[in-house]
Amino acid sequence: MQRIGWLAVALLPATLVAQQEAGTELWRLAATTIPAPPALMRGAMGVLWNPAQPLAAHGAVAVDAIETPASIGASGVLAVARVRAAGGALGFVYGRMELVDLVRTTVSPDPTGEAIPFYTQTAGVSYARGGATIVGASALVHDTRIDGREASRFTFDVGVTRALGSVVRLAAATHFLSALSTTNAAQELYAGAEVRMWHGPLWGAQHARFDASYGVTFARGSSADHYLGGRLSFEDRLAAELVLVREKSYCCAAVRGTAGIDLGIGRYRLRLARDTGVQDLGSAFRVGLEARLQ
Repeated sequence: MQRIGWLAVALLPATLVAQQEAGTELWRLAATTIPAPPALMRGAMGVLWNPAQPLAAHGAVAVDAIETPASIGASGVLAVARVRAAGGALGFVYGRMELVDLVRTTVSPDPTGEAIPFYTQTAGVSYARGGATIVGASALVHDTRIDGREASRFTFDVGVTRALGSVVRLAAATHFLSALSTTNAAQELYAGAEVRMWHGPLWGAQHARFDASYGVTFARGSSADHYLGGRLSFEDRLAAELVLVREKSYCCAAVRGTAGIDLGIGRYRLRLARDTGVQDLGSAFRVGLEARLQ
């Protein structure tokens, strides 16, 4: 899997691998827990991947925790707060991903007991406005550290979501854009389409529906990832999501899946997601809680 390969080479001297690219790979690890194409991710937390997100009536606050298997050793926390402002949605974003259990060695493979810090964090603001067509933008500051080396950069992203009635939803966004380039591995482009395939009463719900989706991630100096997903929702109370992703690694293609549950309880939403993992590395999972402001 491409992101695992980057994590491995990220431990090489900084002269071989750019700090920004290594930090972006940690964010791609976080994205493995999204049970949909990134451009179509729902909820307040979705502004980290597409700033063109609708807003609850008075705003929302969301916190997610991410954990990867011990064979990878990465974890993270994401936080988003969004409020009504200037006729649209103003958001405040913070996220941190880190790789733990890295220890220094000398002339032997035995660790010296000294840990090697490897983390990336980002903070900034987002703004979105619109109705059937939502246009959003985000400005973020990133800080990445590997061992004793640190690198910072500023990114500006734009996104758009377009609803064609209640049947079709289209979305596209840049992610961590800092240069006009299609070969920069520290940034990428997202696109996706979602189509309502069925709706009607089901298992006691009067307004159940099933949506199918397709998405792609590209323009990052490597081959594209392709997503094929489905979402079964029961009004605003419960939804189950599943996405299959075809990723191209350095040698070959791999397919993984991510499943998620979205449970609504009053003004709160609990989101759980877990991927299947590839190459026997184990699966990553995410636990998120979102509260709508009143």
